[in-house]
Amino acid sequence: MSAPYRTRRRVEFRDTDAAGIAHFSVFFNYMEEAEHELLRSIGSSVLLQGDEGTTSWPRVAVSCDYRGAVRFEDELEIEVRVERLGEKSVSYGFRFQHDGRDVAEGRITAVYCQVGSAGLRSLPIPAELREKLEDFSAK
Repeated sequence: MSAPYRTRRRVEFRDTDAAGIAHFSVFFNYMEEAEHELLRSIGSSVLLQGDEGTTSWPRVAVSCDYRGAVRFEDELEIEVRVERLGEKSVSYGFRFQHDGRDVAEGRITAVYCQVGSAGLRSLPIPAELREKLEDFSAK
């Protein structure tokens, strides 16, 4: 099994609800931010200009299951793994912890696409990018 990508994120005041607990919706932002960090760490991005024109990673599925609450100024450790690497798509798994306690688990599936005036067209993930993503594979 390869090593996951790890990052940290502090819960900001704006992220909390009236009860002072991180609102469920911010975990989707946290997942996307961690995914972007992972892509930057391998020399890529969620939006690229290259031989195929403009490419990006539209989401086709997202989910998050919550295990415990976190509050303003709690620091989260976010672990990202590539759970599935298809020909044109990648599925990431996210694990959120605070002080060693599981807080949430989430998933994002994104498809590698060319973006243009005619809309989106899925493309095979380039071999070089695929190799780098495999370094974070859960298998």
